[in-house]
Amino acid sequence: MRKAYLVDVFAVILFVVLMHAPALAQPVFRNIFPPEEFAARRGRLFEKIGNDVAILEGTTERPGEQPFRQGNQFYYLTGVAEPRAIAVLDGRTKETTVFLLPANPTDVSSKYGPGALYLGEDSARLIGVINVLPREQFGKALDAIAKEGRIIYTPFRPEVLGNASSYDTQLLTRLNHEDPWDGRPSREEAFRLKLMGAAPRSEIRDLDPLVDELRAIKSEGEIAMIREATRIADRGILRAMHAAKPSMFEYQLQAESEYEFKRNGAYGASYFALVATGRNTWYTHYHYNTARLEAGDLVQYDYAPDYRYYSSDVTRIFPADGRFTAHQRELYTIYLRLYQALMTSIRVHESATTITQRAVEKMDTIVAAYPFTDPALKSAVLAFVDGFRKKRAGMLGHAVGMEVHDIYGSYKTLEPGMVFTIEPMLRIPEEHIGLRLEDMLLITAGGYENLSSSLPIEAADIEKFMAAPLPKDLQ
Repeated sequence: MRKAYLVDVFAVILFVVLMHAPALAQPVFRNIFPPEEFAARRGRLFEKIGNDVAILEGTTERPGEQPFRQGNQFYYLTGVAEPRAIAVLDGRTKETTVFLLPANPTDVSSKYGPGALYLGEDSARLIGVINVLPREQFGKALDAIAKEGRIIYTPFRPEVLGNASSYDTQLLTRLNHEDPWDGRPSREEAFRLKLMGAAPRSEIRDLDPLVDELRAIKSEGEIAMIREATRIADRGILRAMHAAKPSMFEYQLQAESEYEFKRNGAYGASYFALVATGRNTWYTHYHYNTARLEAGDLVQYDYAPDYRYYSSDVTRIFPADGRFTAHQRELYTIYLRLYQALMTSIRVHESATTITQRAVEKMDTIVAAYPFTDPALKSAVLAFVDGFRKKRAGMLGHAVGMEVHDIYGSYKTLEPGMVFTIEPMLRIPEEHIGLRLEDMLLITAGGYENLSSSLPIEAADIEKFMAAPLPKDLQ
């Protein structure tokens, strides 16, 4: 088994190879971006902290035989994928120092092979920082900062390592705090207390809002990663859609996507597989994946990879036996038209409220002209539209980036470089089913680009794909 400490001596060369290589076998990558990308991020952060200091602690080693993945905030600013690393970003000198644990000679010579980022000037040049020093020297550096009494910024929010979003880790931390038989602090709380003790004259401030503001707008390099994560997600959904048939289990469809994830070099999944058939579609985050597909079922399929620290999030609906019944076609088509009304109402520089109001006008027109044959469906659709009519604040769907439920920063409007999904859900209580589609949308200067538009979405196109032979590039 291989651990996460992959060597990379030729940073820029390897970056070019990784960006242009086809499917890669091992998904744990170090140099996802060239050093200049991380330096530019730190440069924008330096503008925010002035002459003060930012200090971040990387995540720990993984227990057992688990691959290593760095925390998102630390990786975003440094690109360093080493356990227990510490980074000091000095706003006065505009220099960054990384402190690392010393290499274990046995790990290098016998256990894992060469792979870690090592101490010294070569590593500093490799990752574009001023120094890579032994972790034991961090205390001395902190003493110097403490004597000056400068403000120290550090993350307050629990780290996110993948398969999660910041909401999830914050919720877990709160539940641990409230548990009378637990009560443990997060690593970030413990680190903050250490900083307060070592630098009593320094004010300790939350770094997360500053980094969140940077992460909200994706760079061209980040967009390329998200685009590839979405391409892989699309391929996984296509394989599952084509493989679906009555008597299969939900987990067997999940396996189809996971084959594509690994074949295309993904680290793993962005989130647990949401594969719901029949009455399970009612639940927004159903993930037991043990039900059997039955003839006449609709399948709601929501699954995407974690690709080089970036996520995707795509959902499609398809019939278990390859053809929509007349009733399924009616409910799917009206839902799809309402979904498209929302999507086509999106404009750059506008708020969710403005976009929603425009969408409701379109939805009202669609509903008025639709030939409903089922009163229960019409009632559910009217309630669905009314829900949007009453919506007055908040963002559309959710942002996607390093986390599947990423951060918007303080932005109240959609701006170029944002990536997000829309995933409105229509429920039919009488049938205990739900319909939910989801696409990855990149806001551009002129509007938006649907990154997942290659997936069939019209009922006829879905049926055609499921009936045809599996395309050669998916075999």
